[in-house]
Parts: sequence; structure tokens; C-alpha cells
Amino acid sequence: MTEISTGVAAVNGLRMHYLRAGSGSAVVLLHGWPQTSHCWRKVLPALAAEHTVIAPDLRGYGRTDKPRHGYDKRTMASDVAALVKSLGFDRVAVVGHDRGGRVGHRWALDRPEQVARLAVLDILPTREVWRRWDVEVAKRYWHWTFHLQPDLPERLVGADVAGYLGYFFERWTYNRHGLEPEAVAEYVRAFSAPGALRAGFDDYRASFPDDADADDADYAAGRRVSAPLLAVWGGSALFGVAPVLDVWRDYADDVRGEPIAECGHFLAEERPDELVAVLRPFLAGG
Repeated sequence: MTEISTGVAAVNGLRMHYLRAGSGSAVVLLHGWPQTSHCWRKVLPALAAEHTVIAPDLRGYGRTDKPRHGYDKRTMASDVAALVKSLGFDRVAVVGHDRGGRVGHRWALDRPEQVARLAVLDILPTREVWRRWDVEVAKRYWHWTFHLQPDLPERLVGADVAGYLGYFFERWTYNRHGLEPEAVAEYVRAFSAPGALRAGFDDYRASFPDDADADDADYAAGRRVSAPLLAVWGGSALFGVAPVLDVWRDYADDVRGEPIAECGHFLAEERPDELVAVLRPFLAGG
């Protein structure tokens, strides 16, 4: 049985909680919203058979501190960059899901010497989502604009955290039994903690102007992800018919990837074995 340890590191002025298992080259797993590092419980042991796997709770999430500022992706990427440095790793592979994928994307752009490989799970580049915004995209991503609003989401969602999060866990899944009741309860517990809802919404609120300005500046300057990039998405997830690989090829030099059939947004929980099968050769250098 794989031994998973927990730790807390003081980085960038906050206490960052993380899970760690295995040995060998480092792989960092970055969760999304509305989740925590708990989302990796089904894939972490398998990857730890060949790698040192580190799965932090991002700034504002889970058991990590929830400061008032710093939710732009540049700062959030610097948090995890400092974490892996504190653990003795100079170069890592990164797997990011949802918001964690956006942190990973920024990390690879800002610190190409540190990110050896990048896997992004069920996302398009943030800049591209806004560029493609139309009625169909808005129907799928309506929560982005709701979460941008000041104060209101906390007031409305705070009245029924379980009901709000449960909406997404039901609507965004295909293989629904992959999200067990205990996992949903853990996420509800995490987002019921003081400051947790505000921090999660601040992750979205950082979209403008901070994240948008950084993304536009990189695109205008021709800066792309130089590390090999793997895009994996749920075959029944949010994208609809978006040309995922073609889109990512406009932002990265070396892109490959594929959908996972009969899977919604939460790949690591809905189809963990299939996800590991796709990640393993990529992380090994294939």
C-alpha cells in the first residue's frame, strides 16, 4: 500500500498544505474548483509507484491559508514553484485540472526552466475561453461571470454550500458514481471553512485585469509553452465540439492529447484508471 504523507510548508507568506507519496522524479498535481488535493486520491498512488508525487491545496483552498490577495495565476504559480523548491526539486512535471491547469499553464510560461512537462485536464487556455465567448460558451461557463461579481456569490452560495457545489458535481459528471458521497462531503466541508468561498471566487475574480493582462502580453510577445504539453479532456464534458488540440497548438510548441470516453469534467475521479494510462507514458518522457 502506498504511504501518503501530509505536510505544511511556509511559502510566499502562507502555509501551504500538501500530500506527498513515492520517490523518483517529481510530479505536481494541481486541483481545480470546487475541489482540493483530495481529488487526486485515486490516481496519486498509481503515479507514486514511479514518481515523487506532490499534491498541494492551492492558495485559498482546502487546508492552505486563505489570504485576501494573490489569486492571480502568476502569484499562485509562484506559490507552488516555491513549494517544490522547498522540498528539494528544481525541475518537475505538472498535471493541472480545471483552475489548477490554469496555474500550471502560467507556471510553465513564467518558469520554463522548472516545468519539464505540462498536462492540462479539461481546460482550454483562459484567454481562449473569453475570446470564444458566445451564447453556447456562456451556457456552459455561466459560473465564470457569476463568480466575478463582488460579494454576491458569497452571500447566495453561503446559504447552501452543499446545494451549490452539488449542482456542479451532478451536472459536470458523466460517470457519477466516481464522486462518492464522502468525497462530496469533504469538498463541502472545505468550502464551508471561514474564507473558503471568498478565496475560491477570488480565484475567478483575478481573471480581470491581472490574468488577462498577463495572458495578452505573453500572446502578443509570442511567448508559448516550450515544454511538451498533454491535453486530456472528458469526452462528455464542457467543451462540446471545441477543437481542443488545435487551440492548444496556438499556445504551446509540442502538443498532444486525447479525450477520455464516457467521462465528464472530473477525470481523476470519474475515470482514474484511464487517466493514469494516458498520463504514465507522457510523464515517463513518451
